[in-house]
Amino acid sequence: MKDYQSNVKILGIDPGTGIVGFGFIEADSKNLRLVDAGVIRTPANQAAELRLLTIYDEVRQLIEEYKPQWLSIEKLYFARNVTTAMTVAQSRGVILLAGVQAKLEIAEYTPLQIKMAITGYGRADKKQVQEMVKILLTLEQIPKPDDAADALAAAITHAQFIT
Repeated sequence: MKDYQSNVKILGIDPGTGIVGFGFIEADSKNLRLVDAGVIRTPANQAAELRLLTIYDEVRQLIEEYKPQWLSIEKLYFARNVTTAMTVAQSRGVILLAGVQAKLEIAEYTPLQIKMAITGYGRADKKQVQEMVKILLTLEQIPKPDDAADALAAAITHAQFIT
């Protein structure tokens, strides 16, 4: 394992098809710092393969721009809607491909693990997680949209494991 006691750059991802949240942080053993956060949007009326290509291309561009060492992504948990689960799984696949091709180290966390790491409570609601992201990154406001805040939560979760 590499020494990450100094500064480490982490790209957190909240996967989706219509909206993919991303959040970049820098972390060391004492501090977390927001670098950037936002979303990748794909048109609902676009063919699935073109939406996946957009996600892949934009994630690759983000990796090239920010040069993270880690990709921390939310694991897919079993969803009631099988169609939604399949499309999110496809999105995760192209995101993971982009990360592996860029030789990033990959970390995957379930929503429960992220909630535990961020709030200390595995059944925390979305607002509690977002408020803690704001506090942990010493931000004035909760990051918007929600998908960006969720991606930052994934990045912060991983920072807690490696710093």
